[in-house]
Amino acid sequence: MLYWLMKSEPDAFSIDDLRDRPQQTEPWDGIRNYQARNFMRDRMQPGDRAFFYHSNCDQPGIVGLMRIASNAYPDPTQFDPDSKYFDPKSTPEQPRWQLVDVQYERHTRRNISLKELKTHAEGELAGMKLLAKGNRLSIMPVAEEHWQFILSLE
Repeated sequence: MLYWLMKSEPDAFSIDDLRDRPQQTEPWDGIRNYQARNFMRDRMQPGDRAFFYHSNCDQPGIVGLMRIASNAYPDPTQFDPDSKYFDPKSTPEQPRWQLVDVQYERHTRRNISLKELKTHAEGELAGMKLLAKGNRLSIMPVAEEHWQFILSLE
């Protein structure tokens, strides 16, 4: 099993939105970064666990846990001309963009803020990609030791 951190702006899709979906499951669509796509396509497996991270908000941070619920498959929004994620260079025969389904597991007991995580950047969370300068990836792997330490912060 691998561990992940997946970012979403709460105004677009929040941990509460995921909890309230049928079967508490939703396609994680709209990823348009090749490295994030490759993580989903090449490394994510059903059963992997992920932190749900609220970004671009007053208190960015980890707000919940979820499981990867499917293997990667083509993101249908890339083919929809009415979607903001439409990609005219992508075809059903050669799709560029992938997604996975995610399933709600639980809210964290509290928001584990980015500010708090940064206080451990030189210690227990050294090397965590989220804390690297200039990192803007919406999906990133989390080392098991970082996963366990973050859970201990709840």
